[in-house]
Parts: sequence; C-alpha cells; structure tokens
Amino acid sequence: MQFGVFSIGDVKADPTTGRTPTEHERIKSMVATAVKAEEVGFDVFATGEHHNQPFVSSSPTTLLSHIAARTGRIVLSTSTTLITTNDPVKIAEDYAVLQHLADGRVDLMMGRGNTGPVYPWFGKDVRQGIPLAIENYALLHQLWHEEVVDWQGRFRTPLRGFTSTPRPLDGIPPFVWHGSVRSPEIAEQAAYYGDGFFANNLFGPKEHFQKLINLYRERYAHYGHGTEEQAIVGLGGHVFLRRNSQDAVREYRPYFDNSPVYGHGPSMERCMEQTSLTVGSPQEVIDKTLTFRDHFGDYQRQLFNIDMAGLPLKTVLEQRDLAVDIANNLVTGFPSAALAEAVEAVTSTDGLIAVTPVFSASYSGLFKSFFDVIDNDALTGKAVLAAATGGTARHSLTLEHALRPLFAYLRALVVPTAVYAASEDWGGSGDPLTDTLPNRIVRAAGELAGLMRQRAGDAARTTNDTAVVPFEQQLDALRPA
Repeated sequence: MQFGVFSIGDVKADPTTGRTPTEHERIKSMVATAVKAEEVGFDVFATGEHHNQPFVSSSPTTLLSHIAARTGRIVLSTSTTLITTNDPVKIAEDYAVLQHLADGRVDLMMGRGNTGPVYPWFGKDVRQGIPLAIENYALLHQLWHEEVVDWQGRFRTPLRGFTSTPRPLDGIPPFVWHGSVRSPEIAEQAAYYGDGFFANNLFGPKEHFQKLINLYRERYAHYGHGTEEQAIVGLGGHVFLRRNSQDAVREYRPYFDNSPVYGHGPSMERCMEQTSLTVGSPQEVIDKTLTFRDHFGDYQRQLFNIDMAGLPLKTVLEQRDLAVDIANNLVTGFPSAALAEAVEAVTSTDGLIAVTPVFSASYSGLFKSFFDVIDNDALTGKAVLAAATGGTARHSLTLEHALRPLFAYLRALVVPTAVYAASEDWGGSGDPLTDTLPNRIVRAAGELAGLMRQRAGDAARTTNDTAVVPFEQQLDALRPA
C-alpha cells in the first residue's frame, strides 16, 4: 500500500487574508510540498496538468524533473497526464527522460481532464474525448513496448519505422494508471492493458465509484491479468489536519466555503459524509481512510490533496511533528527524541492534568495515541485530573465513559471531580443545578492537590518503612537492657 499527496497547482486567494500568491510562489510551493512529503515519509508525490488559469501545472515533466533532483526516494507521478490533447510521441519521450533522471522513480496517470475549452487550444475536438484517449494511449503503449513502430490512426499523422528516444529505463516503461471520475470506457481501457485504475473519488458518493471499480475488477480478470482481487486500484482523497477536529473544522471552513469546487453548495459536514473529504484530527483521517477498503475492496495507492483552495504554504507544510512521531512509534516501537521527552515529562510528574477535545463522544485520536505509547505501568498511582472541552454539554459523559476508564486501565488515580467545558460555559454564570466552570476547576484542583500531598506522604512513609536496619542494630535490640 502506497500513501502519497497530490497537487493540482491552483492559484487562489487565501480567503482569510485576501492575498493571492504569485505564479512563481505557487510553483515553488509545489516543489516544497514534494520535498516535505518525502521528509515525512510519504511514498508518492503527484502533480496535475492544466493549461488554463488559475493553474500553474502546465508542464508536469519539467516540475517533476526538478523535484527528482531535490529528492531521492519518493515516487514521482501525475494526478493527470492529458492523453487527449498531448501528442503520444511527446509523452513517450518526455516521460522516458524523466524516468532516467529520477532513476526509475516515475509513473503517470492518464486522464482526459475536466476543462473542455482546452481541447481546441491543442487542435482537438472535445466531443472526441473518449476516442482520443483510447487511440492516443494505444500509440503510447506501442511506442514504449516496441522498438520500431508503424502507426496509422484517426487523430495524427502516420508513423513509419519510428523509434521514440530515449527508450524506457532498462527497457521497462513507467507504470501507468488510468484515472476517471465518470467514464466506464476508461475502466475498460485500464483493464484491457492490465494497468492500474485510479478512481478520483473526491467529488462524488462512494456508490458511483464502486460501480467503476467493480467494472474494472471484473474486466481485469476477464482479460486474464489476474483475479478481481489482484486488480490494481488507486483512490483519491482530500484532507485537512489539525491536532483536534474542532480546530481543523474552524480553520478550514473559510477555504471550503470559498473553494470553486466545494463552495456555495452542500455544507462541509455534508460533503464529509458523502465524499472522501476529511477535515479533522489524524485519527479521524485514519478512521475515514480505513472505510475505503470496506467500500472498494483491497487497493494499492491512496493519494491525498492537501494544498487546494488557497491554503498558504506554511499551513500546507505544517506537519504535526508529535503526531508523526506517535505514528512512527506505534509502527517501530521506538520513540523519537521529542516524543521520549514528552513521555518523560508526563510520567515523571507528581500530578497530571489531562485535557482532550471531544469529537464523536470520545477523546481525540492524537490524545489516545499519545497514551498508547506510554508503558502500561508508567502512570501507576499517579494523581490525575481528567478534563475535556466540546461544543455541547451533552458530550460531558465522555469524561466518565472514555477518560476515566482509560486512566483506570493505566492504574492512575483520577480525582472525583472531572472538568468539562462546553461552549456555553465560557463567560457563563451557571444555573442553580450546575456549578460554574471556575467553581468546578477550583474543586477539582483542590482534590488533585490533596491527592498529590497524600501520595507524597505515602511515598515518604514507604521509604522509611523499607529502610535497611543494620543487622548489628537488630541484634542489640534483642539483648536485655
């Protein structure tokens, strides 16, 4: 399974500041995103191809060649190579050069694009989109798999005894995906050649893409490339991450509302329910992505868009280092220096105040992941005050149903009063049946301080009780006075 990120190279104003990056800045930001993607461990970086404003991704091979020189491991791909409007001979040669420069770290995704006016700019008829995709790829496939090509088709001049140059690296062409949002003909094409099929499931319900993927699997097996389960499937996705879901939703909403793709339509919450869009915590992204396998079966590549709709480069590059460290620790069992320091700070303290945002009536994924990497006995006997914040008081039971059992499992001592702060608590005066937030904090803090003092006294008595008495003194104590 490969995980990667892709960019479409859109140049949009940041709705929170009104500033629009220059084309120079946007191209540089795509390079920086690819370099960062390799640093944090992604497997793939892909760029789209557009020849209309407001995009800068008109020359994928030029951009990817530069990124190849700045990286050493990550696979470089396209999230669309326009097979309809590009000359197949030029695709064959340009991507072979890129393959050599990147030492083989190249594949590409064929697509028809989603901008009809582009076709006549390249002398093509948009009404011939499917026939162009079928014929042009047939020629590209032949150019890469045969040394000498004779070709006669509908959409370009004939070729006689032609050899594209350079030849693919080590005689093995780049792997090809066929991307589609709506066309069963493209699923059929991918299956015929035994290539990968990429369902860019960003903008539609899962049921639509299930039909395309199921068709591709059936035809892949029909053409004898393997079983349906062995068919090579990729999926898209769109994520915006913060440590907790509330921050993610609040920060991303203006970008969503002003997006030419999402804005002025269904709400963000509605889009998250029906599409692959996920705005939330790392755990929420993990949970949502895991459902893709339930919907579409086993698949081999997951690409996320992370920089669309005017997001500034700083926000795109902000990787939650602690979250990355936690994920790595869960996989390898070894914490980074930063995570080890954080764990030491928590486990060595006399008392702990543990606060989490609430989402879906539970603690955040990052909060839980942090305590997952702590040894089960590291908090034994530790005084803990459990607290949480959320948008509604209805989620206050999270304290009793989620946090208290978590710390009981870790054998910590949780004070009787837990603190929950809902939106109405901030600046509120409370009601006759409920303490105000400051009163609850004071009472819980008092209980925590008392428990810490008690634990300190117990430790001192334990130390005195277990002090070693020299054997000579024990003998003297037995002798008559």
